[in-house]
Parts: sequence; C-alpha cells; structure tokens
Amino acid sequence: MSLLQITFYEERNFQGRSWECTGDCVDFSPYLSRCHSFRVDSGCWMMYDQTNFMGNQYFMRRGEYPDMWGWNNGIRSCRFIPMYRGNYRMRIYERDNFGGQMHEMMDDCDSIMDRYRMNQCQSCHVMEGHWLMYEQPHFRGRMWYFPPGEYRNWRNYGYPNMRFMSMRRIMDSWY
Repeated sequence: MSLLQITFYEERNFQGRSWECTGDCVDFSPYLSRCHSFRVDSGCWMMYDQTNFMGNQYFMRRGEYPDMWGWNNGIRSCRFIPMYRGNYRMRIYERDNFGGQMHEMMDDCDSIMDRYRMNQCQSCHVMEGHWLMYEQPHFRGRMWYFPPGEYRNWRNYGYPNMRFMSMRRIMDSWY
C-alpha cells in the first residue's frame, strides 16, 4: 500500500466499481462514473463535489465514509493535504487585496468577531501551515482549504460573496 491511499466506490456502502487513488485527482470520470462512498486509509484529504477542485469542499481524514448521497452528485475530485510540522502563521484582512484591518494569527480562531472585532475576512496571506476557513463562527458552515499562498480576492476562486468567520489549522495530529 502507498503511503497515501484512498479508495472510492461508485455506490453507497463500498459497493460497485472501485478505484484506489494515491494523490490529487482533478476528475474521477476516467475511473468511475460517480462516487458515493470511500475509505481513507491514510492522510488528510479535501473532497470536492465538482471537477478541478471546485464546488463544495469537505475535509476528510482516516476513516470510512459509506454514504455520500447528500453531496450533490457525489465526489468529483480530491486533493491530498501534505503533512506539515512547524509553525502556523496567517494574516487575515477585512477587505479585498489586503485592505482594511489586518491581524496575524498563529492558532485557531473560533470567531474573528469575538477575537478581533472584525465582521468579515475578505483576503488572507497564509505564510506557514495549512488552514481550513469556515463561513460561520465556531468552525461551522462551508469550509475551504488554504495552503501557503496569497489570496487577494475570493472572487478569483469562484466565491464572489464569501466571507470567512473562523479559521482552524490542519494539524498533523489529525492523521
């Protein structure tokens, strides 16, 4: 077995055709007609309900996921989240293009309103670590994965009206 592995199944409860994946995949269609269950044997992954890492995102770690029927048309693409050991550091900004209030974070934040008196985050710069950002406080609502990089405008990523209200580090202890 590869260091990274996830097995996808066309039907619920690990039935139907299967396909073993060992890395990022932008489109499952060459391997499966659909995906409605999967097993994560190792690593942490982001699953997407559309091809090319688009659409709703779901964070998954080792375990069994027997029923994905509620996920639109199932899973269409996936991305491996590399293990990271080190410091975590991210700057969040109130407005697009790094405008407005700026705060630097090094740990989880369950509410930017409570901690920083910011009512939204519209851009960020992830300097170290891998992060999940949530549309609601207390790590609720839709989530998005942010590896290191500059994110100036959510519209550039297909989310024109998105605002993030809480952030969580993806820790290697989640493996």
